Amino acid sequence: MRSKNTYILGIESSCDDTAAAVLCNGNVLSNVVANQAIHQKYGGVVPELASRAHQQNIVPVVDQAIEQAGISLADLSAVAFTQGPGLMGSLLVGTSFAKSLAYGLDIPLIDVNHMQAHILAHFIENEDTEKPEFPFLAMTISGGHTQIVRVDAHFKMTVIGETIDDAVGEAFDKSGKILGLGYPAGPEIDKRATLGNPKAFKFTRPKVAGLNFSFSGLKTAILYFIQKQLKENPQFIEENLNDVCASIQYTIVGILMDKLKLAVKETGINRIAIGGGVSANSGIRNALKEAESRHGWKTFVPAFEFTTDNAAMIAIVGHLKYLDKNYADQTIMATARLKL
Repeated sequence: MRSKNTYILGIESSCDDTAAAVLCNGNVLSNVVANQAIHQKYGGVVPELASRAHQQNIVPVVDQAIEQAGISLADLSAVAFTQGPGLMGSLLVGTSFAKSLAYGLDIPLIDVNHMQAHILAHFIENEDTEKPEFPFLAMTISGGHTQIVRVDAHFKMTVIGETIDDAVGEAFDKSGKILGLGYPAGPEIDKRATLGNPKAFKFTRPKVAGLNFSFSGLKTAILYFIQKQLKENPQFIEENLNDVCASIQYTIVGILMDKLKLAVKETGINRIAIGGGVSANSGIRNALKEAESRHGWKTFVPAFEFTTDNAAMIAIVGHLKYLDKNYADQTIMATARLKL
């Protein structure tokens, strides 16, 4: 007989991280992530290699998550998995495993939208972080996505702004590649930005109407700027790396904050929650803290472990859908371009 507690196994395999987590009544018991270092030498994620690595990693990662949680498979109430969006080959591994496990254990299967999970990660039971009240604005910033979402309830979300080309994390990584930094470059740019002058070099912010974003033009502007400087001084990057990183980060954070300010003005909502891998960036976190004191915003920043792709955020969505008895059936398929 199963426990009265609700144990949700979450499985995340949308890109290059294989992750599994167990939540009990919304509390994290385990949160295991297997990274794929193989992509570093290619300067980006190679989809075929990612799906193969998921196949190798998923069984040991789930085993670890169950063991660390101190439970057995028989204790599970449901299995939640990332249906999309993401890389199709990667999603198929997690989807197939979750369907098989739920079927074998005869427990509910719960499909999760990856973008929804980044937002609902704020509802993981955590005494160190406060949960946002509805309605609030969520800005999801990662390597593959940049969105501003109006959130009126757990499952009532409206995208009010998004990138029309590159995602913000991609802008960081491609800028880093231009500078000769490793992949992913975002954390390295952030580290060096703290040592440099953010106003040393000026990059023009793209003019995009409304709440949408564009980072493609900025990336090109940085490329041309570096090429020009290197012609004049071959040691330019080496001599100015910290200042260049600080200037790039200052510009990108400025673009994000300009759109957030406009979103607050248009909606009248000043509760702001951020999520996604780029929300670990110190520049955006500091800008949000400043906005709290300057504009009277209430900001919500997740714990670092719940910012990048992880399975705890999948499991919390699974928990909330389980309470509503909102289950999937065995015909459900992975969807690479799943909309919010």
